[in-house]
Amino acid sequence: MKVTIADVARAAGVSSQTVSRVINNKPEISPETRKLVSEVIERLGYRPSSIARSLATRRTDTLGLVLSDIANPFWSEVARGIEDVAWERGYHVFFCNTTEEPQREKAAIELLENKRVDGLIVAGSRLPDEQLLPLLRKHPAAVLVNRVAPDNLAGSARVDSAHGAALATRHLLEGGRRTIAFLAGPTHTQNSRAHLRGYSSTLQEAGLPCDDELIVPCSPTIEGGHAAATGLLAHRRDVQAIYCYNDLVAVGVLRACAERGLRVPDDLAVVGYDDILLASLLTPQLSSVRVPKYDLGASAARLLFERIGGQGENTEIVLLPELVVRRSSP
Repeated sequence: MKVTIADVARAAGVSSQTVSRVINNKPEISPETRKLVSEVIERLGYRPSSIARSLATRRTDTLGLVLSDIANPFWSEVARGIEDVAWERGYHVFFCNTTEEPQREKAAIELLENKRVDGLIVAGSRLPDEQLLPLLRKHPAAVLVNRVAPDNLAGSARVDSAHGAALATRHLLEGGRRTIAFLAGPTHTQNSRAHLRGYSSTLQEAGLPCDDELIVPCSPTIEGGHAAATGLLAHRRDVQAIYCYNDLVAVGVLRACAERGLRVPDDLAVVGYDDILLASLLTPQLSSVRVPKYDLGASAARLLFERIGGQGENTEIVLLPELVVRRSSP
């Protein structure tokens, strides 16, 4: 049977109130009594009720984490950074995977509200503002990854995707490619729009038009990249390079090139984004914009703890990516 405070009190010959004071590290207990009660707790295997403790402290020592797709290695590395910081602070993380589905995301955020987590991180949100913002308002503290919300609702930890897209596009231009397509991922998201700003502004700086036909929405997956590249290359044979929303999309592009007998990078240059481990293992090795994934997650967690503690000085953390050139681009 579950050991209770009353069981510990009887075995130690003290009151239940004394045991409670020892458990909660109150100062009114003598060292001898504290040592005696602690030994009895250890011998009986007593574990405090997390529910009772949360009612007393108004804290659950838990965080909620909602990820858009744990199958994407990018997000698993972000999650690792979040969990490591939480563990260092004595917190546990409730994790929910939405598989890119807005309704699952909504249900997950509502579930974590009911679990009374002390703070919420939403990474890669796919909900529109009119649905997401009211949900965030119900949480005591929140942080978004790669998305921005009003400061009073959530902090933001993000990568400067516009800068990363500009790095990739400029690299392709310097390699002599002029007809550069962009497989844009889910174009309704803030992050995709940031990629588009960097891509289009770099083309304009080079005196080149931004051709809408070369901006192709797609699912941020291997299958999405393959389908988008197959359709694009079937009717635009002048494409010389493709910049991809992420590395999984780029893998799909490489598959489409192989099916059409196109040599990479001789016939078509390809640059991905995120620089997941797979990028360096492909043939040819994939050029990619490297994102500090673990640091992004750790930064999001630290920002959340600041907001939990009522420290509102930092509302946004922005990390810079860097270009890693390999064999898929000139």
